[in-house]
Amino acid sequence: MSSPAISTAEDIVNAPLLYKGKVRELYDLGDYYLIVVTDRISAFDYVLDPAVPDKGNVLNQLSSFWFEKTKDLIENHVIHTNIEQLGSVINEEHKPILKNRVMVTRKAQRIDIECVVRGYVTGGGWRQYVQNGEINGINLPKGLRKNDKLREPIFTPAAKNDVGHDEDISFEAMVDMVGNDLAEQLRSRSLEMYKFARDYCEERNIILADCKLEFGLVDGKLILIDEIFTPDASRFWARENYALDIEIDSMDKEPVRTYLLGSDWDKNSKPDPLPLAVVEETTRRYRDIFKRLTKQEIS
Repeated sequence: MSSPAISTAEDIVNAPLLYKGKVRELYDLGDYYLIVVTDRISAFDYVLDPAVPDKGNVLNQLSSFWFEKTKDLIENHVIHTNIEQLGSVINEEHKPILKNRVMVTRKAQRIDIECVVRGYVTGGGWRQYVQNGEINGINLPKGLRKNDKLREPIFTPAAKNDVGHDEDISFEAMVDMVGNDLAEQLRSRSLEMYKFARDYCEERNIILADCKLEFGLVDGKLILIDEIFTPDASRFWARENYALDIEIDSMDKEPVRTYLLGSDWDKNSKPDPLPLAVVEETTRRYRDIFKRLTKQEIS
């Protein structure tokens, strides 16, 4: 059974709200940040109604799972995910609601680069390739087909925009933004992280087609922040669904996108509330990828 959906924690967290994203809310705890992951869902730049039960549980617990699994590869921002350590920041009666949705983190200086790694030619990368045979300025072999696996994964960064879409950029443009040394670190770390997660996923009959990572600096040291290898930050395919030249049904909020594209929505205003069947199927997708990756049921 799914837990009740949480659209916001603003009224139940006793700390200043610093930032409210499409899904996450960032609160100031003085020396640390508190991240609360809600069940809000977005598509095509709109936050939709209703929220999707258990989505926030999956995102937070899956990020925590991966942060723990990769901590020997690179330091990350996690201090703890134990709601009991928050004391009066969250009132006792609300702790069960937010139990699996909180992450206390170090305060890092965010690097405004979305570190994208692609192992397959699909999505926005495929659209670039069809136009000019390149992805983010990287020349690729001729004759690739949609969803082809690349010989080696490629690093295709994007400049972060808090409003609207992130902007795909070349590695050279990234060097101009952050300097050569940091750019090289970001590329090598991102590729290392992708390969680690890709191999882990393959053992569970899941294809990690691509992912996006975010990094920050603490006392000049590069650390991993935000979320990692979740359905909102990665493209997961069930191996049994893999094929060339098709739109592969990914293990995420694909039911929402499919419904909206097949509806009479005008794409210029917030869509009407999602049907219950679409919400329930999306919850099932999030719970399924969590179980397949962790071998555990979501709690």
